[in-house]
Amino acid sequence: MRLLGNILWLVLGGLAIAIGWAIVGLILCVTIVGIPLGLQAFKMAGLTLTPFGSTVVYGGGIGSTLVNILWVLFIGWWMAVAYLGAGLLNCITIIGIPFGLQSFKMAKLALWPFGARIVSL
Repeated sequence: MRLLGNILWLVLGGLAIAIGWAIVGLILCVTIVGIPLGLQAFKMAGLTLTPFGSTVVYGGGIGSTLVNILWVLFIGWWMAVAYLGAGLLNCITIIGIPFGLQSFKMAKLALWPFGARIVSL
């Protein structure tokens, strides 16, 4: 089921979103200051490629928390709102509920990415 879910996810827009995240990551990595942000974009691209069968483990220390607070204030809140909106739209139908749940997982990662790890189940 994971394979089928991931294939449908990629065909129905996940591949385009992952490519977008990868491009943003490349652009951010042009400067030294942007490299930590670019790495978070690559993390989102990886999760966007295979959301079914992956989970996010949150951790990190005080440094991650401080950077996450800045991330939420400047970038994370609007990305999380976009993923929440997509998740709600997916959950309108019964067939879309699994895709909506994956969007909610990505919304949480988009809101608080530093210190998080993506783990395969």
